[in-house]
Amino acid sequence: MTFSEILSQVNDFVWGPIMLALLVGTGIFLTIRLKFLPWINLAYAVKLILRKHDKHEGDLSPFQSLATALAATIGTGNIVGVATAMVLGGPGALVWMWISAAFGLATKYGESVLSVKYRETNSVGEMSGGPMYAMKNGIGGNLGKFMATMFAIFAVCASFGIGNMTQANSIAAALNTSFEFPTWITGAIIMILAFSILMRGVHSIGKVSSVVVPGMAVFYFIVAVIVIIVNFEHVPAGVAEMFRMAFSFESVAGGVGGSIVATMLTSMRWGVARGVFSNEAGLGSAPIAAAAARTDHASRQGYVNMTGTFFDTMIICVLTGLVISSSGMLGATDLETGKLVSGAQLTILAFSSVFGEYAKLIVSISLALFAFSTILGWEYYGEKSLEFLAKSRKAIWIYRVVFSAITFIGATTTLDIVWNFSDTANGLMAIPNLLCLLILNKDIADECFHYQTEIVEREKNGEVIDYQEIQNSH
Repeated sequence: MTFSEILSQVNDFVWGPIMLALLVGTGIFLTIRLKFLPWINLAYAVKLILRKHDKHEGDLSPFQSLATALAATIGTGNIVGVATAMVLGGPGALVWMWISAAFGLATKYGESVLSVKYRETNSVGEMSGGPMYAMKNGIGGNLGKFMATMFAIFAVCASFGIGNMTQANSIAAALNTSFEFPTWITGAIIMILAFSILMRGVHSIGKVSSVVVPGMAVFYFIVAVIVIIVNFEHVPAGVAEMFRMAFSFESVAGGVGGSIVATMLTSMRWGVARGVFSNEAGLGSAPIAAAAARTDHASRQGYVNMTGTFFDTMIICVLTGLVISSSGMLGATDLETGKLVSGAQLTILAFSSVFGEYAKLIVSISLALFAFSTILGWEYYGEKSLEFLAKSRKAIWIYRVVFSAITFIGATTTLDIVWNFSDTANGLMAIPNLLCLLILNKDIADECFHYQTEIVEREKNGEVIDYQEIQNSH
């Protein structure tokens, strides 16, 4: 058995039924534990995004913090992951992706609350936080330190893989396949751009992300909606097929679903796995960005960062799914290989039903922007995780240089092994993080209920609130 095959089997185990049950189960538990407040306050959370809190401790505005988290979250999973899930798990996978995201709201909220609550100030005055600090300061003792160290190690590994090489490879492959653009030139451009942004630190990442993320999201939203509107006559049948296959023990897709065969368990597995891969709820990565936010209450930033799951999966992933299902391309086969068309190629085919040859340009631009922003966001995650382990500014500067250089390797190298290694490291991050959420669920609940009573309900009643006084008393 080759090393690649061994790694593939390890990856299948890490992302197997037990992990998926733990991910969704934690989300269900926290949703109930918090009395469904993450759902009830979703509209309120969206309104919080643009509020300013410049007088509070932190490095980024709440919006910049969310944009940095979304930069890492909105990536190839929104284009490639959705298409792959719908081929391997049938159209019903999109329904399970949405369901897992609904419970993922509470998971992302809880992660972010703990990250802000237990954050620290580093040697240069920047905020450092994330699951590793929640484990060290919240759980404490040898157990907390061990969990924190393991999480940080897995996060650094994942930053080079899923957050760097695989993203650069996706950009280079898309441009090479669509336009025969040399991969080495793409790699060089990515490396230079990444280096120029990353060497300036978190403020530079926050500023770039706050511009790139909304821009790319709006662009993709518009072109996707155009396809859905043009093919709208197929949308009702597509949606009906999704729900039928999501809850059918074994069925063959018909009509817009082509001839894809999938069971309910298969749809659930691929929908949940690709949903988590896309929105990262439960992995513990996004809370690292939440800790950098200027905020007066841990729960406030928890709500702000929670919207990342909503925007990523409930909007962008669903749009991709509707584009594919309404285009009639799901179940199409490659004329040369005879295999089902999947991944980015399926998404291109779906967009081509309306935009023709321009579909390659649309998907390639979207993929490039999504993937590049992921590189920026994940560098910050890896940097903060390394800072927790090394406590050395020199190590951080070396990491930034090496991280930028590795984008070139990712863009110019075949990455089958790296994909499996990255997926495994990403999954291993989730284990200590989910355990931390369950252990510290009382801390999350206390912050949630205090914020609900002292701020949310009083704001709804039109009271003038002294946030600093509430923060000091809390």
